[in-house]
Amino acid sequence: MEEIKSEKMERESVLVSGWLWFKGLVTKAVGGLEDMCSQAKKIATDDPRRLIHSLKVGLALTLVSLFYYFQPLYSSFGVSAMWAVMTVVVVFEFSVGATVGKGVNRGLATFVAGGLGLGAHHLATISGKTCEPILIGVFVFVQAVASTFIRFIPRVKARYDYGMLIFILTFCLVSISGLRTDEIVELVHKRVSTIVIGASTCLIVSIFVYPVWAGQDLHKHVAKNIEKLGLFLEGFADECLLAQTSDIKGRSSSSSPPVVVLNTILDSKSTQETLANFATWEPGHGPFMYRHPWKQYLKIAALTRHCACRVVALNDYLHSHTQAPEEIQEIISRMSSECGKALKELGWAVETMTRPAGLHEPSLKIASKNLHSLLKSDFCTISLSEVIPVAAVASLLNDTVLCVEEIADAIHELSSLARFKCKEVEHSVTIAIQSDDAGAPMSSLQNFDSIVT
Repeated sequence: MEEIKSEKMERESVLVSGWLWFKGLVTKAVGGLEDMCSQAKKIATDDPRRLIHSLKVGLALTLVSLFYYFQPLYSSFGVSAMWAVMTVVVVFEFSVGATVGKGVNRGLATFVAGGLGLGAHHLATISGKTCEPILIGVFVFVQAVASTFIRFIPRVKARYDYGMLIFILTFCLVSISGLRTDEIVELVHKRVSTIVIGASTCLIVSIFVYPVWAGQDLHKHVAKNIEKLGLFLEGFADECLLAQTSDIKGRSSSSSPPVVVLNTILDSKSTQETLANFATWEPGHGPFMYRHPWKQYLKIAALTRHCACRVVALNDYLHSHTQAPEEIQEIISRMSSECGKALKELGWAVETMTRPAGLHEPSLKIASKNLHSLLKSDFCTISLSEVIPVAAVASLLNDTVLCVEEIADAIHELSSLARFKCKEVEHSVTIAIQSDDAGAPMSSLQNFDSIVT
């Protein structure tokens, strides 16, 4: 009896353990599914264009699949119709520029490589059966070496790398297939035709169904970075004023400007270069004309990152143990505030594609002269341990002013090249800046002169 009871208890424990394991597995699967659904919802909410892009890809694949659904189309291309489906899968990208770039690369590379492959096959054929495979091998080797080496050229790597890969693939496919089939011309014709059809379908759907323009994204990205930098400098100015009435150790770190904003600006180089590359492939659209000066956006972005590097060094001043006297703190605060307002004005001008009003440029020039006089003055009332960090901060502020002036010059050049709108924007810019400052009055040039003297 005891053995029967023990066996029964063991069976029950095994069943209970199995049930608990299965229940935990189901609970974990349901939790993972819920997390996946919430993440998918967040992605679609953050940028609805991603969901629209998914629908566009499905539409393009459905259209090219008609080659298999309708017998007349299938009879014309046969199994080669699959190349159209593959073209849609590999060519359709998120933005119009990326799709156009890949489509043009794939189409031209297939056409050129197909023609060269036919020429190589013809030369190998007329040489005789014995030399034919040898010549084909030589042609494949030479073009593979040359094409792979050309891919290392920076300009080719940036714009035509995908095309070079397709060129190598198509040339090898055409030239080598000629050894085992006599219908090489028909093979090339079907491959080129189906790829052109697939790429054309991608372009039509991408351009005419809720298009996503890389150039527009680059335009907004550069403008937002300038505005972020301006807001950070204004926050830095407020922190300098706060330092006059409170000890640096007594302030909470949460009151400091968010340094993560500067990190996003500094880490934006690759994104901006990719968007600029895609934008050069896009046709004229909206306010962005054909051959829009996208390289000028990269110049402005590089100057913005250069200015952000100076601001990172300035931000370290807030967390230093040595603080400047009240008079110098006020100069630093006003300088940072003027730089921030100037950058916000420039960012607003880029975003709205209007010529900058230049409300703060005179202030920056006079402030720069005041800083030079400050650097040359004698700090007789300050100890040596205080002079060094104050002079370093003043020098960094002077570099920041120079960076802001360079950004302003680059934006003026962009407004001329891109033909920004010319209209009276001074009043609207002033309102926009003052609303961001929560009613804080703008500093005047007389205040700078009185403080420095």
